Amino acid sequence: MPQPGGSWRPQGHPATRPHEYVRGGTCKVLTLFHPATGQVHLQPVSSCTNPILHRWLKERLGVILATLPAPAAPPDAAAPRAAWEAWQDGLAERFTWPAELPPLRMLLVWDNLAGHKTAEMVVWLCRHGIMPLYTPLGGSWLNMAESIQRILKRRALDGQQPRSPAEIGAWFQQTAEAWNRQPTPFLWNGKRRQRRRKQRGDAHALGGSGAHTRKPLSPRGRSSQEWHGPRQVTH
Repeated sequence: MPQPGGSWRPQGHPATRPHEYVRGGTCKVLTLFHPATGQVHLQPVSSCTNPILHRWLKERLGVILATLPAPAAPPDAAAPRAAWEAWQDGLAERFTWPAELPPLRMLLVWDNLAGHKTAEMVVWLCRHGIMPLYTPLGGSWLNMAESIQRILKRRALDGQQPRSPAEIGAWFQQTAEAWNRQPTPFLWNGKRRQRRRKQRGDAHALGGSGAHTRKPLSPRGRSSQEWHGPRQVTH
C-alpha cells in the first residue's frame, strides 16, 4: 500500500503514487522493547499464531537472560517469593505460581490477551524468573511497544510503496538495526505530571503510549528497566 510522507525528490518532480494497492498479503512485526535502554528486538512474520509467538518470545528472552548477571544467592528461602509478591500487590487478578520460584530477574509487560495467559507459557516464564504483567483492558497505552512500532513504521515506510510483505519486513528489520546502534531510552511520564510541574520542554511525548524521552527524536519534536511486548503490527 502506498504510504503518505515526505521523500527526497528533484525540485519540480514530486513523487506520485497510485491510489490503489495490491492485496499481496500482510506482514506482522513481533516486537520486544526495553524502555530503559531503548533496545528493540523485532521479527517480521506472515502469521502470528500462539505457537509462533511463544517460540520466538522464548528464544529472545533466553538470549536476553544470558546477558544478565547471574542472580545473587537469596539471603533466605522466603526472599524470592517476597520479590514476586511485591509486584502482585494491588492487582485485581493474579495467576497461580509454581510451588518453587527462582529469583525474579525480569518484568515482561504485555497485552491482556488470552494467548498471553496460556498455562504452558506462564509456567515457562516463572521458571526462568520472568514476571508477566498484563496491561488492563483498554490500557494499551501502557505498553511502550506501541510507541516504538509507530516510530519504526514512520521511518521505514513514510513516502514509500512496498511491493510485498517480505519487503515490508526487511525494511522494518533494517530500521530496527539502525535504531539499535543509537537507541533512545523511554521514560514513564504523562500529561498529568507535566501539568503539575508546569514546565515546558523538559520531556518529549511519544506517540501511542505513556512514554517520554529527554531528547526529541526529530527536529519537529522540539515543539510542543522492564521489557514491553510482544506486539504485532499489520500493514
